Amino acid sequence: MAKTKGTTGWTARQGDVEALLAARHDDPFAILGLHDGAAGLVIRAFVPGAQSVEAVAPDGATIAPLTRVHDAGVFEGRVPRRKKRFRYRLRCANDGGTWEFDDPYAFGPVLGPTDDYLLVEGTHKRLYEKLGAHLKAHEGADGVHFAVWAPNARRVSVVGDFNGWDGRRHQMRRRVDSGVWEIFAPGLGEGAVYKYEIVGPDDQVLPLKADPFGFASELRPSTASVVARTDNFPWGDEAHRAFWRTANARRCPIAIYEVHLGSWRRGQDGRYLTWDELADQLVPYAVDMGFTHLEFLPISEFPFDPSWGYQPIGLFAPTARFGRPDGFARLVDRAHRAGLGIILDWVPAHFPTDVHGLARFDGTALYEHEDPRQGFHPDWKTAIYNFGRREVANYLAANALYWMDRYHVDGLRVDAVASMLYLDYSRKAGEWIPNREGGNENLEAVDFLQTVNTLVYGEHPGTMTVAEESTSWPGVSQPAYAGGLGFGFKWNMGWMHDTLDYVSTDPVHRKWHHDRMTFGLLYAFSENFVLPISHDEVVYGKCSVLEKMPGDDWQKFATTRAYYAFMWGHPGKKLLFMGQEFGQRGEWNFERSLDWHLLADPRHEGLRTLVRDLNRHYRQRGALHEADCEAAGFRWVVADDNEQSVFAFLRFGDDGAPPVAVLCNLTPVPRHGYRVGLPVAGRWVEILNTDAWIYGGSGLGNGGVVTADAAALHGLPASAALTLPPLATVWLTLDPGQ
Repeated sequence: MAKTKGTTGWTARQGDVEALLAARHDDPFAILGLHDGAAGLVIRAFVPGAQSVEAVAPDGATIAPLTRVHDAGVFEGRVPRRKKRFRYRLRCANDGGTWEFDDPYAFGPVLGPTDDYLLVEGTHKRLYEKLGAHLKAHEGADGVHFAVWAPNARRVSVVGDFNGWDGRRHQMRRRVDSGVWEIFAPGLGEGAVYKYEIVGPDDQVLPLKADPFGFASELRPSTASVVARTDNFPWGDEAHRAFWRTANARRCPIAIYEVHLGSWRRGQDGRYLTWDELADQLVPYAVDMGFTHLEFLPISEFPFDPSWGYQPIGLFAPTARFGRPDGFARLVDRAHRAGLGIILDWVPAHFPTDVHGLARFDGTALYEHEDPRQGFHPDWKTAIYNFGRREVANYLAANALYWMDRYHVDGLRVDAVASMLYLDYSRKAGEWIPNREGGNENLEAVDFLQTVNTLVYGEHPGTMTVAEESTSWPGVSQPAYAGGLGFGFKWNMGWMHDTLDYVSTDPVHRKWHHDRMTFGLLYAFSENFVLPISHDEVVYGKCSVLEKMPGDDWQKFATTRAYYAFMWGHPGKKLLFMGQEFGQRGEWNFERSLDWHLLADPRHEGLRTLVRDLNRHYRQRGALHEADCEAAGFRWVVADDNEQSVFAFLRFGDDGAPPVAVLCNLTPVPRHGYRVGLPVAGRWVEILNTDAWIYGGSGLGNGGVVTADAAALHGLPASAALTLPPLATVWLTLDPGQ
């Protein structure tokens, strides 16, 4: 029990009362609650609207009446014959009746000095267990503990329906050592809606702020945080997690289906599907299609639909668009039980400046830089995190761990890494500040990314991180201890742009662009690559994949099929954005469902059947995935036949895995008797032909079998003459039964 601050005798000074009522007192816990005064124990309370207040025991027995000392609702009274701190409640009355509640100022702090130390040090791995809103029992009462970091604030209150959004009612306790403010609010439960009312260092009340650690949010356009539990979901995915804990992801088949959950499919009335409906529909669809992972565009709460989630406000809250947090947990669990991994798009590169978010959170540039040359992103008109501030880096690192801890997600795809790495990203001379060594590298961001990746792989074995990094920054997917950034994989943006540019060129001109398809092999094993045909490639006038292709519809479908088979045969993990598996014609539109009706057309269904078969072969045949990231798993056979636009290469897996030959003819002219080198003479099975009838092709091929003789060619000891269908890719594998 602290000595009462600012009192004369046992009564509160008028100046303290006025400061409380103005919500400007620097230590409301020193006045309100139970205190040891000069004349014994004293209770003070602020109860607006009450005409009378008395302190009562938990069993309802009266302890002491309190006297109203201010008409606004300040009461105080001495407690007779008590020597030490005790539990009490407040019984209040007015003309409308009586009510009773636990006084939040009767409770001590929840956090301790270790929490302060770890926060300031920036090493609190599970900061989300301390900050935010937590349902708990404290000092004999059930309620919610609120804690928020706002070191430069003069006052912070938690407000909501439970206190009439009155910032005077739950003024928080300042923890001087860390800049954290906390309060235990007895009687509150799950579903309580709240925000923080903050008075900045200039004594101005800021717009109400959502909780940076809020576990749930209201549905937009409302922006308050919602008290929720995320630590009590029932899980049944141990088999899935156990497999990945011991697997080597580099040598596993990884075929990712990238999904925007708001437009993959919608209800009959155009509404969003719920988390549970997505579990019912999306999970079995992806399993049937043979994908290994679902990757969701950002699902952290965001206010603006057209941002697709890339302008997040609530990093810890699954968006309310699809339901409650427990619904998202069920979706992940259903996916895991079906053998699907879940990857989340994660956005630490920038954050929006909406007034209820992190921007100038406590009246200062707390999460961002003060200088716009460092703290403002010119492309997205957003703020940039101050990665050099330990508490900010800790906040983001804890968020990465949170999704894996609480929601069992299997990986994070980190958005816009290049914008984090370069201080001059999208800036002209004079618009950026060099680092301490005079360069343009953001050394603090590098350290942050290395730290996050080290934590993720150390704390959650079996998970992965993937970088969207569009430059030639070295070692993106090399370990942090070896000087790399520590990601598990990197999107191969160069391969994506080069190959899409090639296939969108008219076949008659492709011979002049042959290197677009081969150049990627010069660096294919410098990183652990994912080959991404992502959402960014099918919007803003870029056309869908099908409509990128030149020629009539027959040629469009044929080229798309040939390109996909080239991609699935090429070294690197695979990623395909939703709708491209069946030939979505229009560009992606986030405001409506994909055009599922197209599947009534056999050509679209044929393309989808092909993707299903590509995934099946990719998963079943070690040669197509075991050495995805190793040069020993690839050999060119024909790389220079630009006149005929033919490409041929071999894929190898571990010992015992039959090799696979991939042969592509990217002109509309069939090539009969085309001879290619092969590593072994004998019977080779045509396991895939994108010109097959079942896929919507013309049916030209090799009858399912090719025989290689001992005639050496292309530096290989055997060769075979075969038919290459027009605008088609053929896969051959050595018949293991010969």
